[in-house]
Amino acid sequence: MKRIIFATGNQHKLEEIRAILPTFDIISAKEAGISLDIEETGTTFKENAYIKAKAIWNITGGIVLSDDSGLEVDYIGGEPGVYSSRYMGEDTSYTVKNQNIIERLHNAKGNERSARFRACICAILEDGSTIFTEGIMEGLIADHILGTNGFGYDPILYLPEYNKTSAEISPEEKNKISHRAKALIAMKQKLEENYENIDC
Repeated sequence: MKRIIFATGNQHKLEEIRAILPTFDIISAKEAGISLDIEETGTTFKENAYIKAKAIWNITGGIVLSDDSGLEVDYIGGEPGVYSSRYMGEDTSYTVKNQNIIERLHNAKGNERSARFRACICAILEDGSTIFTEGIMEGLIADHILGTNGFGYDPILYLPEYNKTSAEISPEEKNKISHRAKALIAMKQKLEENYENIDC
C-alpha cells in the first residue's frame, strides 16, 4: 500500500480523505513528524495547493498531496474564495463567518444566491512530477445556518437537488458528491495510472 503524506492540519479533511481513499496509507504531515508554518501566498486554489505540497515534498521526497479549497459566493464577487479559512480572521468562528455571509446576501433572491465549493488538489510524486485535479459542488447560499454535519461553510451551502444544506446530508452522501470527493476521485485515477501495481 502506497504511503501518501497529506499536507493538512485539518482533522476533518483528513477524515474525508481517508474515507474516500481507503486503499492508500494516508498520513498527515504531523503524523510524518513534519511541523511547518506554510504561508499560503497564492492567488488561486491551485497555487496554494502547490505551495503546501512542495514545502512538504522538499522535506520528504515521497508522494505528497495537498488541497486548497473554499467557498465562492457570486453575489459578493467570489468571496471568500482563497481566503475562506482566513475570512474575518482565522480565529473567528465559522458560526460568525456564516452569519456574516448570510447577512451580506439579505437582498439577494433565487439564483442571485449562487455559490459553490471549489477544491484543487496537487500531488507531487517521488520524481518531482506534479498532478492537479479540481472538483466543484454547486449550490445556493441558505437563508439560515442549517445542519450539524461537516464543518466550515457546510451549514450555509444549500443543495437544491437534496433540499438540504451540505451540513444536513450524511457524511456518506457528502463523500460521493462533494468538491473534495470529486477532486480526490479524479486524483485516485491519475495516481493509479502512475502506479499500475498499486494495491487498490
